[in-house]
Amino acid sequence: MNPTMIQFFHWYSEGDGKLWKEAEKQAGYLEKLGITSVWFPPAYKGTNGGYSAGYDAYDLYDLGEFDQKGTVSTKYGTKDEYIKAIKALKNHNIEIIVDIVLGHKAGGDELEKFKAVKVDENNREKIISDIIEIESYTKFTFPGRGKKYSDFEWNFTCFSGVDYAEGMESHIFKIQSEYGNDWEEMIDDEKGNYDYLMYNDIEHRNPFVREELNDWAKWYFDQTDFDGVRLDALKHISFDFYKEWITLLRSNSGKNIFAVGEYWAPGYLHLLQKYIEVTEGCMSLFDSSLQNNFHNASKEGDSYDLRRIFDETLTQADPLHAVSLVANHDTQPLQDLEAPVEPWFKPIAYALILLRKDGYPCIFYPDLYGAHYIDKDGSGNDQEIFMPKVDGIEELLTARKNYAYGDQRDYFEDANCLGWIREGDDQHPGCAVVLSNKEAYNKPMEIGKQYAGKKFNDLLKRSEDTVLIDENGWGDFPVPAGNVSVWIPE
Repeated sequence: MNPTMIQFFHWYSEGDGKLWKEAEKQAGYLEKLGITSVWFPPAYKGTNGGYSAGYDAYDLYDLGEFDQKGTVSTKYGTKDEYIKAIKALKNHNIEIIVDIVLGHKAGGDELEKFKAVKVDENNREKIISDIIEIESYTKFTFPGRGKKYSDFEWNFTCFSGVDYAEGMESHIFKIQSEYGNDWEEMIDDEKGNYDYLMYNDIEHRNPFVREELNDWAKWYFDQTDFDGVRLDALKHISFDFYKEWITLLRSNSGKNIFAVGEYWAPGYLHLLQKYIEVTEGCMSLFDSSLQNNFHNASKEGDSYDLRRIFDETLTQADPLHAVSLVANHDTQPLQDLEAPVEPWFKPIAYALILLRKDGYPCIFYPDLYGAHYIDKDGSGNDQEIFMPKVDGIEELLTARKNYAYGDQRDYFEDANCLGWIREGDDQHPGCAVVLSNKEAYNKPMEIGKQYAGKKFNDLLKRSEDTVLIDENGWGDFPVPAGNVSVWIPE
């Protein structure tokens, strides 16, 4: 079956411990749609307790088991509910991809004093103070968990930088340590050096930290039997560290763990390719450039040349390492990397990632289920957002599951209308896909002589017509204005 991932959460997913229970209930439905893997949010306790989306990681060993940060349950549920959801999905042949946040820690338990320098926020290589003594929450003792699972205590030697100093204005402070007074090497020079992102930045050059994070990965695998990892914020973490971490995880688990990393650099394909090169191809990356192309195409309407949709994308340059997507929790409205794809274009975008041979597509929870949320920023200017379910998303997933197989022939000669055919294989019939960002079109395409005399209908029911394939295997496939049609044999 064609592999298909779903990101089973969004930034504003409902709290109150409901997500794991919902995932358990949805397992059968997801299998029916052809979903083969579920990407779950970070499952461990964050500094914001029951309100934490998980990216403010506090205790990696607390999967909703200990009374810490004001709650036992995480935002998504308890450890028992998490394990139950995983088992339910696996019983429906769905793999589990867990979210890994190893760039920073938040919510330290005790203050410590240590030496540091202030650096320029826009050029972290530029030191703007003498060496000073500061006090920050860098000691993690996990009083709610104690020493269960691990007796490792984090202190300031485990971090390279902080953004909080007691009694001082917020700033980025580079910790002076035995592991180096420079930041760790990154592959890009954005902000001088972009090692530091937020909170307490983990010092991956500390051998005790590396050992602890490697031990934790094995513990996490033993608890959950996950099948893959989604690696958060790669541009801020030593590529050297993750190459070692993934290699050891695969060795220790005895499983070829799938890995996909978030290196968000839309329009900078060379950086994604460089990262894949320096990590020796040990992981895939999300195709941020393709997502950005979808965003731009949806904004520009019929002035966008659809023939450029895959230009400068990982899906085109290196499809074996590309995870393609239309949206995620960072690009959704009100988020820092907001780059939403307009609703009219989403069915077109999903056809482009679901029904072609290249890339590993990931669909976004609100695009399958819809979402409604209110962002309360404390100013009284609350913003209410409605994200409708994508029109035809279930049919597009069905088409991927049952028809998008075999050789692919592209008909990309028109700036406003793309088409391609999938010939099918021994087990599956093929399909013809046509999409337009302008007016209605009819696209002549060769589906193959094996279909001569066959009738094709539009699975999405955008068109009531029937297409008859001639003796040479050609058909004239229509599509309505600004839409997509998927033609399948009767």
